Amino acid sequence: MDYKNAGVDIEAGYKSVELMKKYVKETMRPEVLGGLGGFSGAFSINAFKGMEKPTLVSGTDGVGTKLKLAFLLNKHDTVGIDCVAMCVNDIACAGGEPLFFLDYIACGKNEPEKIAKIVSGVAEGCCQSDAALIGGETAEMPGFYPENEYDLAGFAVGVVDEKDLITGKDLKAGDVLIGMASSGVHSNGFSLVRKVFEMKEEVLNEYHEELGCTLGEALIAPTKIYVKALRSIKEAGVRVKACSHITGGGFYENIPRMLKEGTHAVVKKNSYPIPPIFKMLQEKGNIAEEMMYNTYNMGLGMIVAVEPADVEKTLEAIQAADENGYIVGQIEEGEKGVTVC
Repeated sequence: MDYKNAGVDIEAGYKSVELMKKYVKETMRPEVLGGLGGFSGAFSINAFKGMEKPTLVSGTDGVGTKLKLAFLLNKHDTVGIDCVAMCVNDIACAGGEPLFFLDYIACGKNEPEKIAKIVSGVAEGCCQSDAALIGGETAEMPGFYPENEYDLAGFAVGVVDEKDLITGKDLKAGDVLIGMASSGVHSNGFSLVRKVFEMKEEVLNEYHEELGCTLGEALIAPTKIYVKALRSIKEAGVRVKACSHITGGGFYENIPRMLKEGTHAVVKKNSYPIPPIFKMLQEKGNIAEEMMYNTYNMGLGMIVAVEPADVEKTLEAIQAADENGYIVGQIEEGEKGVTVC
């Protein structure tokens, strides 16, 4: 008896590392010290000594049950983008610049080519956010996960000068809400998605004119990463007063998190285009509209609040980062919360 007979293939682990090295290399930043294969990742902070009060910000998350879709479609090269996005968008939402990322893959059986595909997506997400992939772990856990399934989670660290933290403390009535378009469902609410749509190959591979693609392609579309758009806004000289990453809990849970007491957000639901996947999901599942806005991003992955005088500069900066931005509402005086109308 040996470890391989028990279900853990050490040689497959070595091969996975070799296959992923080329992807990891693409994410490197000059601050990264050492190479792949050590017991920890090292990152120099010398570049941030010029900040008045350098402050670390962090985020951790996974992809959730969207992975079930990846298993069915046998498509593993984009869920890594989702994993990175869920972490770095939270960092950027606080005004931070992502520095580095670590991933954790747990699987029933280590198939090196599949693991490398997953990591290629992680690396792509890191490249999109200028974060270095400085480490990770692949855990082969036979008997815990089915052989053809895995879980994927990650952890990111960023930095911001304390004075540039986005906290919402100066938010006031009259400030304008600007939303950035999502790519679709992103990585939240898939337990409901899987109840509404039959998770069968023939259903997922059916082309829908209104979607412009198959149902599976629309659902698996990776989460947008807004790091460069938020950086572009900052470089344009705009001060973002408050920011909300629209994830699980949709508008009703996430928008109030950006508000201070005594301020109320009003979002106009007809102020921007809602991706057709949400209409299809709502109609097929007979889901109440309020529940849709309480579960999904409904086409807006990030919302920022800025001074009225900064609206045009903000929209131009978002466009310069190749994203779409819309004026979607405003801040009013009132009880902390959000009205979608």
